[in-house]
Amino acid sequence: MAEQTEAETWIVYDGQCPFCSRYVQLVRLRETLGKVELVDARKGGPRVEEVRKAGLDLDEGMVLKLDGQLYHGAECIHRLALLSTGSSWFNRINAAMFRSRPASRLLYPVLRTGRNAVLRMLGRSKLELRQSPPSARAS
Repeated sequence: MAEQTEAETWIVYDGQCPFCSRYVQLVRLRETLGKVELVDARKGGPRVEEVRKAGLDLDEGMVLKLDGQLYHGAECIHRLALLSTGSSWFNRINAAMFRSRPASRLLYPVLRTGRNAVLRMLGRSKLELRQSPPSARAS
């Protein structure tokens, strides 16, 4: 009998963004989902390539893979809020703000704008600049 493997769950985020890095640490998904792989998009790898092949822009938002489905940006943050526990002040606030899909869609662009401003202030590039050259992506 073949051994069943557990579904892979991972989040690709910008490891040089202080907000993104702190968010994935605080959301405490392991309490509800078990194993969750946190992937720094700036380090590349197969998860980042999967996101890029799916046509998702990591400068526009982090990506959650759950049960074989990719969730990006506002939908990602909405799903994470639905999955998080009320075990900490952060998770309670996160859930209150983002359990509503319309609220997530309204608030996520504000978060993304804040991320971009902080990256500029810290002298860090956006992820788009770290992707392969356009000639390599044109195929």
